[in-house]
Amino acid sequence: MSEYELPARVGREPTVEDIRQLIGASTPHFALQVRNRIRHLISGLPPDHPARIEGEREIARLTALGYSGEIRGHEAEEGLPTLPSVNG
Repeated sequence: MSEYELPARVGREPTVEDIRQLIGASTPHFALQVRNRIRHLISGLPPDHPARIEGEREIARLTALGYSGEIRGHEAEEGLPTLPSVNG
């Protein structure tokens, strides 16, 4: 996961669709990198811009995902401890 932006997004105003493309494959492993890309992408937008509103909402979600992770699939098998999150 790179924190560099796609050339097609450079030099134009970001859209809500740009934000959605970035979050499409967000996982705990890459959540903080995606969060940083969104933060950079929306940094120059006014507070009421739709892409900034969507971006800030996703930044909060990705921050939580990056630090606490998520649980998918079935519960851990008996005798196997749950892996700790970054939070502790």
